[in-house]
Amino acid sequence: MRIAIVSACPFPVPQGSQVFLQDTAHALQQHGHEVHLVVYGYGDGEDEAGLRVHRTTSRWLGSPSTKAGPSWSKPLHDLALVGTLRRVVRAHAIDVIQAHNYEGLLVALAARARPIVYQAHNAMADELPHYRGFGLLGKPVGAWLDRTFPRRAAEVVAPHAGLAEYLIASGCVPGRVSVLAPPALTRWFDPSTPDTALPPVVYTGNLDAYQNILFLEHVMARVRKSEPAARLMLATRDPLPFPGAEIVPASSFAALRALLAQDAVVVCPRVSWSGYPIKLLNAMAAGKPIVACRGAAHPLEHERTGLIVDDNDEVAFAEAIVRLLRSPGERARLGNAARAAVDTHHSPREFAETLERVCTRALLHHAARHGHRPERGEAPSA
Repeated sequence: MRIAIVSACPFPVPQGSQVFLQDTAHALQQHGHEVHLVVYGYGDGEDEAGLRVHRTTSRWLGSPSTKAGPSWSKPLHDLALVGTLRRVVRAHAIDVIQAHNYEGLLVALAARARPIVYQAHNAMADELPHYRGFGLLGKPVGAWLDRTFPRRAAEVVAPHAGLAEYLIASGCVPGRVSVLAPPALTRWFDPSTPDTALPPVVYTGNLDAYQNILFLEHVMARVRKSEPAARLMLATRDPLPFPGAEIVPASSFAALRALLAQDAVVVCPRVSWSGYPIKLLNAMAAGKPIVACRGAAHPLEHERTGLIVDDNDEVAFAEAIVRLLRSPGERARLGNAARAAVDTHHSPREFAETLERVCTRALLHHAARHGHRPERGEAPSA
């Protein structure tokens, strides 16, 4: 198939959503499909995956921050993305649109390009309240978005069962919602061997409010009562000071790989339930021991591939960190099991095969709805 993957975001950027986007495109391309990635006209660095990337030409809009969340210029970039998607659909005879995240879905709907497979990244009722400016309106506005737009796609793909169930309850047809965990490869990362030296506690990713980073400040205060020499390292692109932490610039995937090649305890304080932290898959693929809050610990199995604690339980989180800091054997056991789980449950090949079946169903659904199979490159009316 010829598949256009559209996402309203800068690319490339070493953040979870963009990594998921790139991994999806690469998995489909490796499986024999012609993949076209349609994104904003700016990003950080160069694309390392050898993808066909189509960017908006709205240079007059400038290149705003690569941080996630709303901004004044995003609607203008999204409008430019609509035009870019329509051109790609016609010029490359696209069969199926895979729209990542809400803005990608809105762009695909506005471009009137069908059929659409919606790749859900989160529930807006869960995530929108964390963004500045929404406050108490975030949850009801997000719930309205959840009820209104995902159901308009021919097929919906959710990264975990909880989000799939929520989207079905919000109006998506059960038979058109699939659960498919993101892909990852252990060969991207060099494993390390834990030793008796005290390893750092490492967080990787952005420092946005929904990541629950401030929780780590309180947790580390408890950890240092037991292990005064414990170090917290934040590997991030956000140049923000953080009390009691070392900021490690992580402006590329190569920098992340280098950091995860050392002995470390990786932490994920996020409690927002609907997303799927790609940082956890990276840490698992690298064979790192992980401590995570239950709300976002989707790929982990407690005591087998990581340690899971109740959301915002400072005492339990700190105790789990101290346990791993003091035991190289536990770090090795959990890290090795996590790495093996990635090979078993997150194969890019199996991901691509399943997504291929979803795209085929979307084509059949479109044909049944419109009474014919669309010609290559046709952009049917919504």
